Amino acid sequence: MTGPLIEVDNLSLSVAHRPEFIIVRDVSFALQPGEILGIVGESGSGKTMVARSLMGLQPQGIVVSEGDIRFNGVSVPGMAPAALRKLRGAQIGMVFQEPMTSLNPSMTIGAQLEEPLKLHTKLNRTQRLAKMVTILKRVGIDDTAQALKAHPHQFSGGMRQRIMLASAMLLKPALLIADEPTTALDALVQREVMELMVEMVRQDQSAMLLISHDLPMVARYCDRVIVMRQGDMVEEGPVDRVISAPTHDYTRDLLQSLPLRGPARELAAAPQPMIEVRALTVDYRGRGGLLGRGALKRALHPVDLAVWPGEVVAVVGASGSGKTTLGRAIAGLVPASGGQILYQGQPVARNAAYRHNCQMVFQDPFGSLDPRMSIRQLVGEALRHDGLDRGEVTARVTAMLEEVGLGAAFLDRFPHELSGGQRQRVAIARAIIRNPKFIIADEAVSALDVTVRARVLDLLSDLQRRYGFACLFISHDLGVVEQMADRVVVMRDGRIVEQGPRDAIFDAPTTDYTRALLSAIPTFERTETGVSLNWRFASAGENASQDKAPI
Repeated sequence: MTGPLIEVDNLSLSVAHRPEFIIVRDVSFALQPGEILGIVGESGSGKTMVARSLMGLQPQGIVVSEGDIRFNGVSVPGMAPAALRKLRGAQIGMVFQEPMTSLNPSMTIGAQLEEPLKLHTKLNRTQRLAKMVTILKRVGIDDTAQALKAHPHQFSGGMRQRIMLASAMLLKPALLIADEPTTALDALVQREVMELMVEMVRQDQSAMLLISHDLPMVARYCDRVIVMRQGDMVEEGPVDRVISAPTHDYTRDLLQSLPLRGPARELAAAPQPMIEVRALTVDYRGRGGLLGRGALKRALHPVDLAVWPGEVVAVVGASGSGKTTLGRAIAGLVPASGGQILYQGQPVARNAAYRHNCQMVFQDPFGSLDPRMSIRQLVGEALRHDGLDRGEVTARVTAMLEEVGLGAAFLDRFPHELSGGQRQRVAIARAIIRNPKFIIADEAVSALDVTVRARVLDLLSDLQRRYGFACLFISHDLGVVEQMADRVVVMRDGRIVEQGPRDAIFDAPTTDYTRALLSAIPTFERTETGVSLNWRFASAGENASQDKAPI
């Protein structure tokens, strides 16, 4: 084939019975065999809708109202259902954002991998098994016999994403669509999955469409990039040109929203830590054994940590490193198996002052906010023991909502009526309305878009400066940590492997593990026209500049 693999000409998508409701407007691009094209934009920009339309998978009721999509010269919107079924999986594969929701929890991995082979090939059982074993080994799963018998919940997030990739690449499709494939993964696993995906695409001479709001990742792995906003394609071109010299204001806003390290803060001396953890351990009981009680598994080995007044201490590490367990144990949400937690030098057990002065901001605000309660009730709930009447509570809640950039107009709304960024602002307001001295922020911005994340981080920093609370900032996003933290704690397998001032950890880490984490994220320098992106330390014998040339 000499022409493009995919041609999208003036594509518009709209609601079937309300054609005035246009979801995507006038999008055009072509994708050549062997090319990797990125589509970036915030939630609601239409990037996922465009990708799904390439294989006729847009939601029911959304139709192609204008333009055309051609795969190998054949119009996709004009295909019969039987032809579309042959196209999906065999010629176009897709890796979805959340593998746990796209993998069938009731089926073994073997059954799920075998299904497309039964549908699209005439291989016998032995040949299908050999093909499944080969693809699992290609994605780095060596114990294939055990993996084929296992169910999705028995794997980590990174391993589930590898299985999704194996399923998508099993039939060597000509086009791989990857829709936010690494959003929920830590930096190390993200890099492993992306490099594996790119390697498989290159080896099979496929093309790839990468959908993401992560501009650095797109810059690292893509040849060209499309920027979308509210259904419109606002910019398109070679990735190095778009990043270094964007032509559209929205692209410039995205680049300006990337986290950037500021100067180190000078903190006032304090006589004692706000929070001190001494030899803290947490054990979980596994399944199985007599009466369903399995053996104890140590999730947190003896940990010593201090957080000083006004300090932001970031806890980083790969998934399963124990960082969330540490935060929840300090908050009293997970029982400690041993050790001590001290608040202003006193044990937190039976310490009423600690209950009032330790608050938590969770990763998913929609999951942590009661959907049956109004914003007035959610934020005011923390004041229920303060002896205030209804009017006083409303006044305090209104003032707090003003502090986080919302206001009285949101008092009687419910969580489902707010955007993700607004819900996170409500969660922050609820945490700080009693002016606590210590806040635990557990992946508080990981689910937010780039520009929304930047606004929430600025809000957190501003509130922290004004109220002076200490903060334990748990995150797998090292770029955000570089912007927010005064001190960094690196965890691995339930242990602290390194800790120190932010600049020392990011510029001169002392452990190979920390260097590996940091090598997965770029350093930024803002230029007059855009952003210069460089990759940190050499990894696995490579020079960082060879991994992706500076832009």
